[in-house]
Amino acid sequence: MLIVGSPVSPYVRKILVALDHKGVDYEIDPITPFFGNDEFSQISPLRRIPVLIDGDMILNDSTVIAEYIDEAWPDPAMMPATPADRARARWIEEYADSRLGDLCIWGLFYPRVVAPYVFKQAPDEEAVAKIVETDLPVALDWIETQAPAEGFLFGSLGIADVAVACPLRNAAIAGCPVDAARWPRTAAWIERVAATPAFAKSIAFEQAILTSRSADRPAALAAAGAKLSAKSYASDQPRSSIMLR
Repeated sequence: MLIVGSPVSPYVRKILVALDHKGVDYEIDPITPFFGNDEFSQISPLRRIPVLIDGDMILNDSTVIAEYIDEAWPDPAMMPATPADRARARWIEEYADSRLGDLCIWGLFYPRVVAPYVFKQAPDEEAVAKIVETDLPVALDWIETQAPAEGFLFGSLGIADVAVACPLRNAAIAGCPVDAARWPRTAAWIERVAATPAFAKSIAFEQAILTSRSADRPAALAAAGAKLSAKSYASDQPRSSIMLR
């Protein structure tokens, strides 16, 4: 199985955590969609990540991929058992993918990390300030009402827990970690998710990418335990600012 997409993407991270939590073997082609080649457009018509390639099957969209993984490798389950809990888990995942994705990725991570590095564009700090001071706190206020007092949302680690933790990890990379004094339940919950072996492994991949030069990243990822694909869908020059999901 091949996962196409950089582990720094919250949507790719969600899938890698699910695979590692279930003990499923996979390889990574750690590209960003900005550096996808023409062939990447064939496997990802929206030029987004992640992409799962399993034999002849190609899947797009992290939610679709996560559902496939949970059905194909059902133990341990990452969706709760009852219809009501499964519906709630899907809604929380959707909120994380859409609203937190908009705020944490496009509002913070893209202008502060991606745009300066890839496109040599300075961030609009006024727009970033609005995210930090107004928009993200509103979202975190709601998440605080959903966060479990202990453990995870539905007993064991599930896709909803991971989906919330992933974009908030990108916000932290962009200099905006969850304030434990203001949102104590959320901060503690996210710390518990991050401490699980599967999520901790994704952080090792993330750090290998963020702390190494482009030429050194394959070796750094391999040293962190990543199995890299011999085939890559990467190009040498950025060609699109499309990202997600």
